[in-house]
Amino acid sequence: MKNSLLIALREWRARVGSRSFLAMSALGPVAVLIFTYLIFAFGDEGEQKWNVLIADPTNYMQGKIMPGKDKSVTYSFANNTIDHEEFREGSRFKDFDALIEINEKVLENKVSHVFFREAPSTRLRTKVQYQIERRMEEVFASEKHGISVQKYRRIKKPLTMSFVDVYDPYGEENSDNGWVGFFMGGIIILFIGLFGMTILRSVAREKSNRIVEVLMGTCSPRQLMTGKILGVGLSAMLQFIIWTVIIGFGLYWMRETLFVDLLDPRNANFEEVSQQMQNQSYAAKQFSSVEYNRFVDLVYNKINFGLMLSYFIGFFIGGYLFYAAFFASLGASMGTESDGQQFVLPLVFILLISLYTGYYTMNYPSSSLVDWLQYVPFTAPVVAMVKLAQGYGENGYQIYISMTLLYASAVAMLLIASRVYKNGILQFGHRLRLVHLLKWLRKT
Repeated sequence: MKNSLLIALREWRARVGSRSFLAMSALGPVAVLIFTYLIFAFGDEGEQKWNVLIADPTNYMQGKIMPGKDKSVTYSFANNTIDHEEFREGSRFKDFDALIEINEKVLENKVSHVFFREAPSTRLRTKVQYQIERRMEEVFASEKHGISVQKYRRIKKPLTMSFVDVYDPYGEENSDNGWVGFFMGGIIILFIGLFGMTILRSVAREKSNRIVEVLMGTCSPRQLMTGKILGVGLSAMLQFIIWTVIIGFGLYWMRETLFVDLLDPRNANFEEVSQQMQNQSYAAKQFSSVEYNRFVDLVYNKINFGLMLSYFIGFFIGGYLFYAAFFASLGASMGTESDGQQFVLPLVFILLISLYTGYYTMNYPSSSLVDWLQYVPFTAPVVAMVKLAQGYGENGYQIYISMTLLYASAVAMLLIASRVYKNGILQFGHRLRLVHLLKWLRKT
């Protein structure tokens, strides 16, 4: 064990002192923060910005739409009739994206035309229609019937049909949350791929320049393999800790400086929001003018990062040990440093497949295939992280089964890899074939 620790320390120092490690430790989390900022900054679900002119010669609307402001729609009023051709060609209207016509017959026929320059999104169409209709209800109630708006809306109130998943009545399984699990699973696969290839290149290089013959004089093949996997793994954990500290500090800084308005409860008019929610139909609630950035809300309010990080570390260690056994045994089996590429590609392909299973889990969390994939050691780290982010519910025991099977598989693969490593590390000049691996596995 002492020899393994010495080798691990040697490998750790070699990795930590390299330029690639330092660059990845600094640039990696910065790139993640920049990408996160872009998602936050443009996370308004693709909202269009519209500058709307309302032609209201009858002055029905009295120059107002709603109590508050809407970030995506700005309204201006004109007290005269404006023809759509005049709007299209007139230079004084060039800054407006759309013209809404409110004529003297609108209270009778309930028809209003919207002339736009560029087609709006479905969300924006619904929002504008809702806001204009809501204002016209106030006018209709007071001008035609002389009753209060609240009484009119109680009479007019539509039926609300809320579609609820019987297996998820409280909306706990959320695809947005799944993206956090997918991101963490992707980080696991990224680190496994990068540091797994580091193990492979290190073993192959030491074998090709015959340094391994000197090392074998002081330690056994199993100690050498264990020390190498342990040393590279510790450097991976150090880099992950650096990433966590930098990204955590960056997210805190963005919360306190850049996105404080979206997160500060003091900036929300809860009385106005409550009144609007009481008076809205189900469809109107979906397109209400009270907006929030769902990505900011997801990162800062909906994810339990303490829980996620603890399981992340557990699945990262188990997944790393499982895949490291493959990379170490493959490096020891190579006849030359450039040999064995035909075996590297399948490993990379499996890692990519594992990443795709996480995306599949986000879209089909209740699939029977997903139930099996979380127990397969090749895909368990990604699938389990996605399911954890979405919520296991009453099936929380599944994540413990998944982790147990992953570690059991890692131990089994390390034992198999140690046999291949022992019989292949001192073999030179051959071309790696599958028959060699089978032969070394049978040999004690």
